[in-house]
Amino acid sequence: QVQLVESGGGLVQAGDSLRLSCTASGRALGDNAMAWFRQAPGKEREFIAAFRWSNDNVYYADSVKGRFTVSRDRAKNTMTLQMNSLKPEETAVYYCAAGRPILSALRLSAVYNYWGQGTQVTVSS
Repeated sequence: QVQLVESGGGLVQAGDSLRLSCTASGRALGDNAMAWFRQAPGKEREFIAAFRWSNDNVYYADSVKGRFTVSRDRAKNTMTLQMNSLKPEETAVYYCAAGRPILSALRLSAVYNYWGQGTQVTVSS
């Protein structure tokens, strides 16, 4: 079992930056993938970014490329999501996830076994 805890959400203005963190504990992550998703009220969960611990590649949604950056610390089992130039339409609950999807499925929420409780990000206009 893997436990994930997010932190760092809050209320910001459009154009501001925010950094979220996710810390994993419990069973060793091994070659698990980890990902960030978000879900706005009345909308489906949306992929933001993902990576596998086994390589250096990070995969981003087109909507956040160039503005959001994922970093990771294997020793601390932590990943962060640095979000710059935030937009009001990015108001959502942000979740971190862990699982063992194949590479082609990294962007699919259904393949992740473990989820954090979510952290609210509100971007005012």
